[in-house]
Amino acid sequence: MAYMKLGSKSEAFYRDGQTWQCTSGLQSDVAIEIGEMSFHLHKFPLLSRSGLLEKLIGEITTTDGSQCTLQLSQLPGGAKAFELVAKFCYGVKIELTSMNVVSLRCAAEYLQMTEEYGEGNLVTQTESFLNEVFGNWTDTIKALETCEEVLPHAEELHIVSRCINSLAIKASADPTLFNWPVSGCTDSGRGPNNANPAFWNGICTSTSSNSKSKPAHHVGDDWWYEDVSFLSLPLYKRLIRAVEAGGMRAENVAGALVFYAKKYIPQMNRQSSFKNLSSGSTISIPSEADQGGLLEEIVELLPIQKGVIHTRFLLRLLRTAMVLQTSPSCRENLERRVGMQLDQAALEDLLVPNMGYSVETLYDIDCFQRILEHFMAMDQASTAASPCVIVEESQLVEGTHSLTSLTMVANLVDVYLAEVAPDVNLKFPKFQSLAATVPDYARPLSDGIYRAIDIYLKAHPWLTDSEREQICRLMNFQKLSLEASTHAAQNERLPLRVVVQVLFFEQLRLRTSISGWFFVSDNLDSSQNPNSVLSLTKNQQHHHQREASLETGPGVDDMRERVFELEKECQSMREEFQKIVKAKRSWNIFCRRKSHVSNPKSPKNSNVKMH
Repeated sequence: MAYMKLGSKSEAFYRDGQTWQCTSGLQSDVAIEIGEMSFHLHKFPLLSRSGLLEKLIGEITTTDGSQCTLQLSQLPGGAKAFELVAKFCYGVKIELTSMNVVSLRCAAEYLQMTEEYGEGNLVTQTESFLNEVFGNWTDTIKALETCEEVLPHAEELHIVSRCINSLAIKASADPTLFNWPVSGCTDSGRGPNNANPAFWNGICTSTSSNSKSKPAHHVGDDWWYEDVSFLSLPLYKRLIRAVEAGGMRAENVAGALVFYAKKYIPQMNRQSSFKNLSSGSTISIPSEADQGGLLEEIVELLPIQKGVIHTRFLLRLLRTAMVLQTSPSCRENLERRVGMQLDQAALEDLLVPNMGYSVETLYDIDCFQRILEHFMAMDQASTAASPCVIVEESQLVEGTHSLTSLTMVANLVDVYLAEVAPDVNLKFPKFQSLAATVPDYARPLSDGIYRAIDIYLKAHPWLTDSEREQICRLMNFQKLSLEASTHAAQNERLPLRVVVQVLFFEQLRLRTSISGWFFVSDNLDSSQNPNSVLSLTKNQQHHHQREASLETGPGVDDMRERVFELEKECQSMREEFQKIVKAKRSWNIFCRRKSHVSNPKSPKNSNVKMH
């Protein structure tokens, strides 16, 4: 810790209650009152150093030689700072430190203690020591913290901006350029073997004495997070903007903001207890209103680049913002940020409890819908900005990453729908709208959306046949796996028309597989024969033998049996479907005939009676 000693005389003052007296034995002729404290001093030492005191004493000097009294209630630093000023004027030993230099510098400026009133006056001494403080990381932080006490004066003298610029330069510097090894210094500042620590500008950079066996670890990018987290929010915001302007990587800026948010917004973690604060800290747990205001400020400071902040933390911020009832613009900002990197989210983080007054569903599905729409809008904008290029092999050169992200989001939507589908309060239009937001080409398989639809139909048995058919149109039957197709063919919750379509596509898939198997076998045998003419002859001779051997194989028997079962099942369902249609038609004919008989005034009946 930096310090500077001024003066040479021993202590010349003593305190009696709220009064400071001089021990020189001379009668005091001036009293300086600052708040409740009173200093009984002599005019000459003060006049020779301070232009303001010279002016004030000259204005109220009495002719009878009685003691004059001055009020200095506006003095920066108050009585504590004036105590050091008085000792400096009397030449008593004082020590400048990073904890008192700011208030003393402001008090010296206020009292006009310049070189005009004595060489080596207090303004010059404190300014010289401040430059030394700015060269040290720890001392600069301490000095910046004390600026809060005299903030208007410190701002006027540019002490705050100089402190922030000094910290920003050191925080933005690359430690690897200076080869700063770290030994893992303890809180006491000692190395692991009680060796004397090495410091660079107040930063512990000691190396282990056993450097041959253990390589030195270099300073990490987060070394400054804890130190600056003790600053007040206004000063912290200015520091963050300064390091951004200094070219610091967005990831490091985001890391500092995450650290600050976790420390001062305990609502983000119910188990947060502020135990990491030092025992001498005066910071208390803020109220929910203060936490909400702090959260809004942090969200505004977050870098806008995609991926610099983990999606899980953004969703934690969003959930906390809902609990603290922050402004709609703050929540919209977080939703937009989550939507930019929705492909990196996990299901458990997206299950945000519904915080509204009219709670219908267990989870806030509208919030997820807005996040998904932000992602789709961004994906469409990126696709339009960089269209895919198709080469001769019909492969996409660009846009692969975008399609991969869209596929990941499609899978995420499917598992999200499956998770919220059991909620009986989830309305059919909302489920349908959320599932239809993702296009069909983003789903390589329809198993996920089929599972969500099946769960929803099970939890909502009161849906009409029309609604069941509408919801089943959300999935592509041709993209169902064999297991999903088998399950769907036996699913009683699906409409009959849907089951018939599933059976048709499964039968078509099996027929295609069998045809492909025969085709591959023929080509494989042809390629293995070096003589093409003999190969063709032999293929013709053994074609029927191969077909006979393949047809008698166990794999073909299983496929043939499966196809036969599917055809049989499909035929029975068609017959059953036709019976239902015929029964419905006969019932309609019966109703029409009955209506004709019961209506004798119809023209047809009147004509019959006339004949």
